[in-house]
Amino acid sequence: MIHLNVPDMTCGHCVGAVEKAVRSVDPEAKIAVDLEAKTASIESTIGAEAFIAAIEDAGYGTTFKKSCCSHVA
Repeated sequence: MIHLNVPDMTCGHCVGAVEKAVRSVDPEAKIAVDLEAKTASIESTIGAEAFIAAIEDAGYGTTFKKSCCSHVA
């Protein structure tokens, strides 16, 4: 699962644009975009870099979301 911060999202249109960008990379990806938290979670076999590039091409900055438990094995 890929977890991204998308801090530039401000409305429903932004959510749709991020979803469209993700689907342009992988139409079969499972995606959950949370406007309030300004995050996108993506389940796909394609690497995160492709999704980050597509979201940025759509005009939205994005970074990896840090997990509180990422250090746990």
